[in-house]
Amino acid sequence: IWVDADACPVPIKEIIFRAATRTGLDTVLVANHTMKLPKNKNIAFKLVGSGFDKADDFIEQSVQVGDLVITNDIPLASDTIDKGCLVISTKGELFTKDNIKERLNMRDFMDSLRTSGVNTGGPPPLSKSDIKTFADSLDRTITQNMNGV
Repeated sequence: IWVDADACPVPIKEIIFRAATRTGLDTVLVANHTMKLPKNKNIAFKLVGSGFDKADDFIEQSVQVGDLVITNDIPLASDTIDKGCLVISTKGELFTKDNIKERLNMRDFMDSLRTSGVNTGGPPPLSKSDIKTFADSLDRTITQNMNGV
């Protein structure tokens, strides 16, 4: 499991830690700032340099077919799907070849609005429902796709 940890909410990281402990799956959090991890032999942290997309670039270069990536970054999701990875967002949405192009188009559209001065606001805060949806999605994804672990 690869986690784009720079903006990953704490409750989501806690769910990931519990899943990694329960399943024994190697889990790597990648960020450009240090963070606390539980003491667990299969949970690791990779500190990357500061700068735009450094964590994303490291994850993209490191993944292998069948790995699970957890990210809200749409371009990273698209790139890792193309490499044969499973990808879910921190709100539990499974990104697939069938839906990622639409997400990329929407991201690009919103980016063009922001660069033209339109205030598009940020994403809504993470709700308890989002946390439950993520936990369910992570469990389902691991159970169905990660060799039945």
